[in-house]
Amino acid sequence: MAGTLYVVGTPIGNLSDFSPRAIQTLQEVDFIAAEDTRVTQKLLSYFQIKKPMISYYQHNLRERGEEILARIESGENCAIVTDAGMPCISDPGENLVSLCAERNIRTIVIPGPSAAVSALAVSGLSTARFCFEGFLSTNHKNRMEHLRQIAGDRRTLIFYEAPHKLVYTLQDMLQVLGDRRIALCRELTKLHEEIIRTTFSGALALYREKSPRGEYVLIIEGAPEPEKTSLTLEDAAAQVKKLRESGLSVSDAAKQVAKETGYKKGDLYRLALEGDGVPS
Repeated sequence: MAGTLYVVGTPIGNLSDFSPRAIQTLQEVDFIAAEDTRVTQKLLSYFQIKKPMISYYQHNLRERGEEILARIESGENCAIVTDAGMPCISDPGENLVSLCAERNIRTIVIPGPSAAVSALAVSGLSTARFCFEGFLSTNHKNRMEHLRQIAGDRRTLIFYEAPHKLVYTLQDMLQVLGDRRIALCRELTKLHEEIIRTTFSGALALYREKSPRGEYVLIIEGAPEPEKTSLTLEDAAAQVKKLRESGLSVSDAAKQVAKETGYKKGDLYRLALEGDGVPS
């Protein structure tokens, strides 16, 4: 009979946040898959847990994944942990859980702290709808494209960022997203925990005076609601027609007017075709 994979959340800083159920799980499994065995060993030693570990990180996913699955399928129980927080969230554990799902291996979650949700809760920004974006690419072109894709998203946005890249990231965000409200949450649950509620421009002014330190969670205000337009749909369709006369395609003209007026591109596109006598 196959064993079980336990997805175990670990503290993001304060060891008192480690749950009794998580401790018991690590005590009872046959082995532990860890992102960095040296970091996890410190956690195990603190709680006097002695278990064999196997490293499982971004550069050995394929080889170690098969090894771990073989052991689980032979009847062993495995716990997967990350260095801090919930495994599988911007973390290689995602791949292991996916493999278990493909092979119908039982997976049980042992909830624990999450830096993203913890930061959102104390950000002072809307929590009704939010989107976790993880880390931006280190490639500037890819990073800017990512930001352009979410520029119109009205949900609160959550990013992770390292201190040495923070200023560059804030500059790019200001350029693409505009000067929005932001909460910078660093070293959550640790001794030097800090929550800074400001704007992109305010944050950049702050970090011109001092260097960023610690790991950051960035909580960013969503895009503003589109301005109400006094134009009727027919007036907006007339604008599409003018843009077409200047050389734009129907699709591009409808897209531009939709962005400016708040009307749906599809409605404008349909009216433009009807105006040309083309069946929609």
